[in-house]
Amino acid sequence: MNIKKQILAFDFGASSGRAMLGRFDGEKIELEEVHRFSNDPVLVSGTLYWDVLRLIHEVKQGLIKAKAYGKIDSLAIDTWGVDFGLIDAQGNLLENPVHYRDTRTHGMMEEVFKIIPKEDIYRQTGIQFMNINTLFQLYYLKTRRPDLLDRADKLLMMPDLLLFMLTGGLQSEFTIASTGQLIDAQKSDWAYDLLEKLDLPTDILCPVTYPGQVSGSLSAEICDELGIDPIPVVAIASHDTASAVVAVPTASTAADDFVYISSGTWSLMGIEAKKPLINDQTFKFNFTNEGGYGKTTRFLKNIMGLWLIQESRRQWNREGADVSYADLEYEALECDAFKSFINPDEDILGTPGDMPNRIRELCRKTGQPVPEKRGEVVRCIYESLALKYRVTKDQIETVTGHKYDDLHIVGGGTKDKLLSQFTANSTSSRVIAGPIEATALGNMAVQLMAQDAIKSLPEARKVIAASFDLKYYEPEDQEVWETALKKYKEIYAHK
Repeated sequence: MNIKKQILAFDFGASSGRAMLGRFDGEKIELEEVHRFSNDPVLVSGTLYWDVLRLIHEVKQGLIKAKAYGKIDSLAIDTWGVDFGLIDAQGNLLENPVHYRDTRTHGMMEEVFKIIPKEDIYRQTGIQFMNINTLFQLYYLKTRRPDLLDRADKLLMMPDLLLFMLTGGLQSEFTIASTGQLIDAQKSDWAYDLLEKLDLPTDILCPVTYPGQVSGSLSAEICDELGIDPIPVVAIASHDTASAVVAVPTASTAADDFVYISSGTWSLMGIEAKKPLINDQTFKFNFTNEGGYGKTTRFLKNIMGLWLIQESRRQWNREGADVSYADLEYEALECDAFKSFINPDEDILGTPGDMPNRIRELCRKTGQPVPEKRGEVVRCIYESLALKYRVTKDQIETVTGHKYDDLHIVGGGTKDKLLSQFTANSTSSRVIAGPIEATALGNMAVQLMAQDAIKSLPEARKVIAASFDLKYYEPEDQEVWETALKKYKEIYAHK
């Protein structure tokens, strides 16, 4: 491979992170995993934290290992959304960032709505209402821990915080900032008046920056510590979903001409729109309008994804079962179809704990057969997710007036062949699955565009499509899935 550029992407998910090396020869990107590590939250005195200092340690290990590959032309970081750290005027981290699955924000939405009507918040921000949103985390601090906010000089979303620790630079990148319900969707800038109505500080916010340019370099201190040369740092679409959407291997050049699911712990399902879609219908459907590369809008819905399977498996393994994901898929296929369904987005399913029993309780409350065996629980999850995707796709088509024949699934969830097939069946769409490493590839694509090695987003998607094999799933058993959809809607008509 005749290497033109060699770049490094640090991709942080909700359960693991990795340093991925990308080699670009002008036509294709070749990936190599340099370093992988777990990202484990830590529960201390009833609060669930991210261990951010451990994450910085792991970034340093990735940088040390990358030395063996020669010159690195640039690096960038992407992470999950909504969470943040607070630093004081001397640049010290005031406390470890709190995990979005912590229970501190329960009830915060209702308190905020007493001050500002829900409709007014949505009209300005266009963001799906979830109690994990940064807006409600900040309101918790304002009302329960005002001393912490008083000591804060700057608020930095997770990728911005990690970059600050590596470069000393301060920024608020647009795509990650947009996840928190703090951005005015029409202005692509902070919703200052909204924050002021809630008496939330605005002087702690850094100016919003946009992806696609070199924004700094590793600090001399980091380079001396690790014995490495300075590496330029690129401002990318630093929300992991925003990077994944960059990597959707569509041949279409129209911004709103494809539906995607970025599939992993969460399922982020939507379209890439030219501008925000904010109206009574999108408010009713609770869709979000997050920032995308090139100031596009990621019009999507956050759906509880493979977290439901992951947390169920953790529970069974805690009980001594030692089952793999392949074991669970096999057991699910051995069970009867369409016995019971859940709404994947029930609040009770969003926090760590005994997921199988929570699912059984939801089925019991809705008068459905209770899934007792592991395979029955897993089948319930898979079928419920696929049907939720169908409902969401129908809503997207209602809002846009556009029919979508193909559905792209990108990310780690593409390895789950059963869910991909169920999604094709449920949505009556051809599913195009891949690439698995969409987030890292989107991260790298923006780095390459910032260095003019790739000229445009359509070209980047063409390069990605040529670099990796895709899998295709055609719809099957559509009549039985239509019958299941009717049953699902009868149970969850209000969801």
